[in-house]
Amino acid sequence: MTMQDETIVSAVISILVENESGVLARVIGLFAGRGYNIESLTVAPVEQSRHQSRINIVTSGTPQVIEQIKAQVGRLVPVYRVADLTQVGPHVAREMALVKVVSSGEPRTEALRIAEAFRARAVDTTATSFVFELTGATEKLDSFIDLMRPLGLAEVSRTGVAAIIRGPRTI
Repeated sequence: MTMQDETIVSAVISILVENESGVLARVIGLFAGRGYNIESLTVAPVEQSRHQSRINIVTSGTPQVIEQIKAQVGRLVPVYRVADLTQVGPHVAREMALVKVVSSGEPRTEALRIAEAFRARAVDTTATSFVFELTGATEKLDSFIDLMRPLGLAEVSRTGVAAIIRGPRTI
């Protein structure tokens, strides 16, 4: 085995499944049963008329492990399609976060300045707190949250990654 085979990579895996009870549990059970880590998970109905949902999972592992994950997920019923968007080509991946900051005085003013620079929107404001809504790449959200820590970061809620292939191609 070469050193390149041992490289850990991050992968965004999109899975189109039948929207029925227990499907998510089967997919997650596959990850848990084999010790694969899930860094982010989103699931929602996407084709109401066909009763289909899309699961987006961000995971990491060697290229061989990622291929193994795709193959094993693809064998589950009722999985229709599995695609590693990081291998398919250019894709858009975004997530949303709600970030609560509790502060007053200069830290409060600084939190507002940083939020403006990040294009975060204040969706709730009190005399001593803000809840900011921020959408973007995971790294952008991570940076914003890190900058809010010394300014009174109190709580964070994140959606997980939603991803789709760029251009006319689909999974």
